[in-house]
Amino acid sequence: MARFVNVAAGQLGPIARAETRTAVVARLMALMRQAHANGCDLIVYPELALTTFFPRWYFEDQAEIDGFFEREMPGPETRGLFDLGRELGIGFYLGYAELTVEAGVVRRYNASILVDKSGAIVLKYRKVHLPGHAEHEPWREFQHLEKRYFEPGSRFDVTDAFGGVMGMAICNDRRWSETYRVMGLQGVEMVMIGYNTPVHNPPAPEHDDLSLFHNHLVMQSGAYQNGTFVVGVAKAGVEEGVDHIGGSCIIAPSGEIIARCTTKGDEIALARCDLDLCNSYKRTTFNFDIHRQPRAYGMIVERKGVTTMADGTAVKG
Repeated sequence: MARFVNVAAGQLGPIARAETRTAVVARLMALMRQAHANGCDLIVYPELALTTFFPRWYFEDQAEIDGFFEREMPGPETRGLFDLGRELGIGFYLGYAELTVEAGVVRRYNASILVDKSGAIVLKYRKVHLPGHAEHEPWREFQHLEKRYFEPGSRFDVTDAFGGVMGMAICNDRRWSETYRVMGLQGVEMVMIGYNTPVHNPPAPEHDDLSLFHNHLVMQSGAYQNGTFVVGVAKAGVEEGVDHIGGSCIIAPSGEIIARCTTKGDEIALARCDLDLCNSYKRTTFNFDIHRQPRAYGMIVERKGVTTMADGTAVKG
């Protein structure tokens, strides 16, 4: 029996710093109702979907920073989204800033959760590849201080849900082939990725005209090379003076874009995903058990980069 998952890419337009979480959640709920009206099982929302993309600003007051974080999920302002999903029988991926206490230590992550049709959280992910910088760089038109406000996650887990093997990533993770491969080695059949990507790259403005091309390039190649669907969903448009790409899309295991948003506002793109199509690639060209040669890949985990070992020491010539 074929395993079909009807998916909506729930793109969001800009969120102002003054916009309340209640107002944002109302927008998310409106997109969920649209997805349900179109027969969807699952809607995917963007990275940091509850607030403006606050790492673009330099803050010194930790209390002000923490105002962008969620201390529980669901919380008072997000519970309605869970209740609506349960009522409609639709699951969702949601990106948000997570503040938690682990072994008495306060931790802050750029996180996402996967919620099933019963309203239960079945998987949590914490962003591994944090981009940007940690210290104030006033020369920039805007900052990218994820390394200041978050600590990196450490795992790419998958779970059985919606009739298949589901995994998650966030924004910059999509640019790293290891993201898809670690989940691919666990049999992933759908990778959900929320992102907030500015058009302008201050350290490398020569990349600006290629932002949308690169966005699709990495997700399409990740889908094909691992025989998986990829659902990439943006927070798009001009948010607090910073223009963000859109391009939210659903990609088949062939690497083909099968649905895509066309605006930079609140919008859904829809696709019926036959998860059995993954087998056409997982059992042939990318049959890992037959074709991969791990003994040749040791450098991937032994080194962090060209000059640095995984443990932080220098590569010895």
